[in-house]
Amino acid sequence: MSALHELTALQLIEARKSGELSAADLVGHFVARVHALNPEVNALVTVTEESALMRARDMDEGVLDPGILWGLPFADKDLSNRAGVPTGYGSKTRLGSPPASETDPIPLALDEAGGISLGKSAVCEFGLSSYTESDVFPATRNPYAPDRGAGGSSGGAAAAVAAGMLPLAPGNDGGGSVRIPAWSCGVVGHKPSRGLIPAGTGFDSLGGLVVPGPLARTVADAALLMDALCGDGVTHRATGPAQRPGSFLTGTTEPTGRLRVAVTTQSSWAQWTDITLDPSITEALDRVATLAETLGHQIEYWDWSPPAGYAQAFMSLWSASTVAMEIPVDQREALEPLTRHLVEMGERLPASELARALLALGRYETQVITDFEPFDVILTPGLATLPPKIGYYDRQDSERNFRQQVEVTPFSSFVNVCGLPALALPVTATPEGIPIGVQLIGRPGSDITLFSLASSLEAELGWVGTRPVLW
Repeated sequence: MSALHELTALQLIEARKSGELSAADLVGHFVARVHALNPEVNALVTVTEESALMRARDMDEGVLDPGILWGLPFADKDLSNRAGVPTGYGSKTRLGSPPASETDPIPLALDEAGGISLGKSAVCEFGLSSYTESDVFPATRNPYAPDRGAGGSSGGAAAAVAAGMLPLAPGNDGGGSVRIPAWSCGVVGHKPSRGLIPAGTGFDSLGGLVVPGPLARTVADAALLMDALCGDGVTHRATGPAQRPGSFLTGTTEPTGRLRVAVTTQSSWAQWTDITLDPSITEALDRVATLAETLGHQIEYWDWSPPAGYAQAFMSLWSASTVAMEIPVDQREALEPLTRHLVEMGERLPASELARALLALGRYETQVITDFEPFDVILTPGLATLPPKIGYYDRQDSERNFRQQVEVTPFSSFVNVCGLPALALPVTATPEGIPIGVQLIGRPGSDITLFSLASSLEAELGWVGTRPVLW
């Protein structure tokens, strides 16, 4: 058998089912990987080796049900609470905080599915930026290009998966926080339809932006984690189980039929700042479009005109969302400049302006879904540029910092506003080995279609099996 970290999550499960591997074998191997690579990658901020091994032994002794994950190791994103483990939020304001007293729904769902948490994955401060370089932990490095960042806010999760420190990991996505690290680190990431995952519908976040999603090295492994995240709960508080989709993993092997795919490079942020695509990004996009056409799908290059007014409304909503963090005034100086800027903006924002922003984004959502209706899938670039080098973002000038982030990641946040499903698919790498990916956006609730299409593309692209320099 190959080294365990060389195997896919599904291959590891098959070995578990056959009796070749125990849960303790899995945990022991991946904990050793974490100890070996984490000092360089900086992907995990907390390692809970003792509790993970205890849980593995309980599973091997039949005390715990192996579920559908069969003891696969993962790490909780350090924005999620797990009882007995500190939650750092990537912030100095949380240093010395006591361990959490309760476990949040997403970790609970993965526990119930038979996963075993090895600790907490690194995040940017409160998950508010698109890079994982907080003041409380060394910058998370891109395993494919260690001088570059891993993206954010789920940068630790994506880097750990890319480096073979974990077979898969959950993240959450409020403006691209699963997809941006996936594109940066050459892994698969999925932002689910709003309301799809019972433990994280999105309805409890301002504007319905934030939903959990999987990160994995293959489409099928990401689909498996989607099945685990969905669990057995009611999918949507406004619908019943009859509207529940089938298995995402099964969906990866089902044909989609002939899809109508629109290819666009237009961004709603282009009305606010200049968006320039790196030529390698365009080449990857064209390669996927050509491949999809070869597979029998109808491809149309579409000069989409996004609805106006998006940028200001989104910035109002993003800053207003920080008010819920309830950072005491006497701790404000401990915040990073960008976070402090957003908190202060949010507190100054009049209720009337927030109401107008929410109304504007509601109209924007309706118009975008109407615009996209003729197509089964929208194909866009992932990032507009290559993943920036560590230290690229201005840590003092917050307005410049936000603009820099938008110019690197102009294709992600509007998907959250519209509640649409979107899948980040790795495609290729530059001659220097820097990953490049694309985005597949679907109609509301069409997540399985995206997994099926992505699986067929992945089979032809040849990315699976590519290994980073930090491996």
